[in-house]
Amino acid sequence: MRNFTIYLTTFLCLFLTKVFAQDNHSKDEKTQSFETRARDIAAKIETITKEEKAALKTEVDAVNIQFENAEISSKEADDRKLKYAEIRAKNIEFRVAQAEQELKDLVQQKVDGKIQDKDSTRYTLTFPSMKVKDRTKDKDGEKRTSSQLVFAFGANNLVTDDAVAHSDFKYWGSHFYEWGITGNTRILKDNNLLHAKYGLSLQYNNLRPTDNRLFVKNGEETNLAASGIHLKDSRFRNVNLVVPVHLEFDFSGSEMKDDKRIFKTHQSFRVGLGGYAGVNLKSKQILEFEDANGNDVTQKAKGNYNVNDFIYGVSAYIGYKQTSLYVKYDINPLFEDNVTDQNNISLGVRFDFN
Repeated sequence: MRNFTIYLTTFLCLFLTKVFAQDNHSKDEKTQSFETRARDIAAKIETITKEEKAALKTEVDAVNIQFENAEISSKEADDRKLKYAEIRAKNIEFRVAQAEQELKDLVQQKVDGKIQDKDSTRYTLTFPSMKVKDRTKDKDGEKRTSSQLVFAFGANNLVTDDAVAHSDFKYWGSHFYEWGITGNTRILKDNNLLHAKYGLSLQYNNLRPTDNRLFVKNGEETNLAASGIHLKDSRFRNVNLVVPVHLEFDFSGSEMKDDKRIFKTHQSFRVGLGGYAGVNLKSKQILEFEDANGNDVTQKAKGNYNVNDFIYGVSAYIGYKQTSLYVKYDINPLFEDNVTDQNNISLGVRFDFN
């Protein structure tokens, strides 16, 4: 699963370079473009895995030679190989986590508008089962592709035994928020109804347990347990980097202007149906309590908590102009090996800013 996460993260980096590829090859450019920096991160992740695997192979070969020369026993050889494999796996996890943080910071800079590319009028995107390969303008000059900043927030919880009722988590205290960037391409040349909407988003899913409880990792399972102290706040946060894809029905219509038909977007009712897939970047538990001396303490613990590395789900939105009611549901469970599957679900408000 760790290797799959690494490969998928690399794919996301390459996906970014496709979406935001620019026709800017000026040798005098003083700052790197979004495309170049994303490509560098992807290359860095590939280099990390190759270096660590090569180092592990060298170490294993050395152990095999020692065993063949009767310098160590079979058990000692196996123990050393396992030890080296664990060290290299931790090295990969640590180094890739740093690269993932760079990717997250890069996306945030793009969202904040801190990265400006000189020529953003055209790009090519290829996605499984959907191929949109076009200039952002038709031959008559009409623009077919636009981009938006997306921000969403609302309530978050877990579906347990196919129900959210009687949840172990606070309904209003548990929340989510998401921000990202999307491209929106009109699919039909002479009809404005169907649009392909695609992009990249960061999802923050927060859960606040009820009854003074916190998450405890028990082997391969992660369950709620009573806290030995009074907790002012107990919060479990998962951060996901996902690629959302929606088929959008936009009823904005069109109008004639100077003998040309102008197609509008985000000017009327819109409905989006689709889903998302991505990786879990990190999981964190945040506890707030008062110590024996009366001091306020905030404790943050990062770990895998047996959370699924790969995330995929379905999502939909319906609204008017830039504002929509938004729902998303993770098809795969939050925890990998828990006896009872619990799937994250979110309901809130979404804004698509042109």
